[in-house]
This record gives sequence, C-alpha cells and structure tokens, in this order.
Amino acid sequence: MSDSVSVNDRPGSGAPQPKQCDEPCPIERGMRLLGGKWKASILWHLKAGPMRFNALSRELGGASKKMIAERLKEMEESGLVHREVVATKPVAVTYQLTPFGHSALGILVSLHDWCEEHGV
Repeated sequence: MSDSVSVNDRPGSGAPQPKQCDEPCPIERGMRLLGGKWKASILWHLKAGPMRFNALSRELGGASKKMIAERLKEMEESGLVHREVVATKPVAVTYQLTPFGHSALGILVSLHDWCEEHGV
C-alpha cells in the first residue's frame, strides 16, 4: 500500500469528492452555538455558579462590557445562560448556566485537555 497522495486525489482533479452538505453539519451547528469571541470563556467562568455581570467582566479581563453584554444576550437566547434580575438596591443582574449550558462544559474540558496535551 502506497503512502503517497496522487495528484488526482485533489479537488478539481476529476476524482470523486465528498458530497456537499445542503445544511450545516452538527460540528458547524455546534461551533455556531459555542463559537464566537468570548462565549467559551463565559461558559468556563460560569461553571462554578452564578456570577454578577461586573464580576464576570473582571474575570474576562480584555473583553469590553459591550461585547460581554452582547455575548450573554446571544447565549441567553440560545438557552445556554439564564439571566436573573435580583431585586436589590441597586438592582443586580446575575448569570448562570442552564442545564443545556452545563451540558456543553464537557466539550470545553476536552478542548482544555487537548490544548494542554499538545501545547496549544
């Protein structure tokens, strides 16, 4: 068995190509949900429990408050995060993972371990 790759195996060479998906595959759908700047970091920081917006903002460091607010809104709309307004003076808002959000943590743990193992 040869380890070489034929020029005919390249796209556009006439060799059979994998069927194109009409819809995004599960990996693409998952990346759309969890991908995006700061989403994975937000999930990671909320894994220990509810956090107020300002505390989460401090944990994330380089993200602007506007960016964090946008991502949290997206994550709330997709069911990853629950937003709760606490009736205190001044009013406080906390964020926590939903069961759906918790179910994504395994993916992040695997990604974390893979990065550590390969020095990424």
